[in-house]
Amino acid sequence: MISDRILVFLTTLALAPTALAGLDIQHWSTPQGARVYFVENHELPMLDVSVDFAAGSARDPRAKSGLASLTRQLMSLGAGKYEERDIAEKMADVGANLGGRFDADRAGFQVRTLSGKVEREQAIDVLGAILATPRFDAGILTREKARVIAGLQESETRPDYLGAKAFQAAIYGDHPYALNEGGEVATVAKIDRDDLRAFHRDHYRARNMSIAVMGDISRAEAEALAEKLASGLPPGEAPAPIPPVKPVEQGKRQVIPHHATQSHLFMGLPGLLREDPDYFPLYVGNYVLGGGGFDSRLTKAIRDKKGLAYSVYSYFMPMRELGPFQIGLQTRREATDDAVASARAELERYLQEGPTEAELTQAKNNIVGGFPMRIDSNRKILEYLAVIGFYRLPLDWLDTYTPQVEAVSRDDILRAFRARLRPEAMDTVIVGGQLESPPK
Repeated sequence: MISDRILVFLTTLALAPTALAGLDIQHWSTPQGARVYFVENHELPMLDVSVDFAAGSARDPRAKSGLASLTRQLMSLGAGKYEERDIAEKMADVGANLGGRFDADRAGFQVRTLSGKVEREQAIDVLGAILATPRFDAGILTREKARVIAGLQESETRPDYLGAKAFQAAIYGDHPYALNEGGEVATVAKIDRDDLRAFHRDHYRARNMSIAVMGDISRAEAEALAEKLASGLPPGEAPAPIPPVKPVEQGKRQVIPHHATQSHLFMGLPGLLREDPDYFPLYVGNYVLGGGGFDSRLTKAIRDKKGLAYSVYSYFMPMRELGPFQIGLQTRREATDDAVASARAELERYLQEGPTEAELTQAKNNIVGGFPMRIDSNRKILEYLAVIGFYRLPLDWLDTYTPQVEAVSRDDILRAFRARLRPEAMDTVIVGGQLESPPK
């Protein structure tokens, strides 16, 4: 679960603004209240469309967690006049691809199609039906529930999954971010068609919708496309915001027994808002601490000097409310306590010293220099548009990214890290560790 989110973070947030300097992002709202973000590009006869809703797992009722995920899944398995098979065939007929995303904050769909009138209208017609008139067929619901439950049962045998789930629960407590994105076996089993219909009615509304459009159409055509997608959605306002995260004063240590030959370590706390003004100092500073691969301090201290782990990492995951800061690694069971103590000590040292000027320069050069290779398609630009649109980031966010990275100072990093990371408040979850170990 966590590893997938790290990949999403790196893919959508660490791309190349230098390659997109001056990108003309056009923004407006449809008459129904949906927000639209559009980049016109006629270099290829392609169109990429993304729609997102504040309908992620943080919107789940605790007793039926998994409802948000299951709703999004079934929306594309039969809608309006289209049976499940019809949706796949209609997309394939015009060479279009249908995908999507789901996390704690958002749920959405993506379509890539040829930009010709016939092809794009057929693809957008299918997407519009998926958004507005999902069928939630009883037989498909029964099948998908069984599939999800089987997947959850299999996941419960894996130490990485157990640790990630326990870590989320530990740092978020009774906050909605603590809920497992896919739900639990017992909660998914309770979900029925009425639950899906009610969740769709309450969350898939135009005023809760962000549309990103990238490709070979005009502004007028983009306006018509967006209005078509929004016009069929239920009326009403967007759902209320999720509550703020309340950080704890004192973290705890939890050991989950497992037969794995290695211990899986998860250590952290809630740390970063999506629109946090210290995003860049935290991002650049974490590159030095644990986000820079073999160049990071955690890797040098725990892997190179002590041989306790092959890979060790840290990251901030920015979210609508405070997303997690996490340190993670795998180590031999008998080395668990040493690895925990070493990770904590290295973090405390970093909070005292911060990066050296050489480390800071290397981090900036690697971040800025690596960006151009990551913007090489309309689809990647669409990911930027989707993030900017959903989280309402400034339209010049891409253009100012590189200057803001380059402006980060050592003092900025120390101030930002010290304000957000308190070692005594960090929770530690160990899967497969030695049960006789005393608390740290």
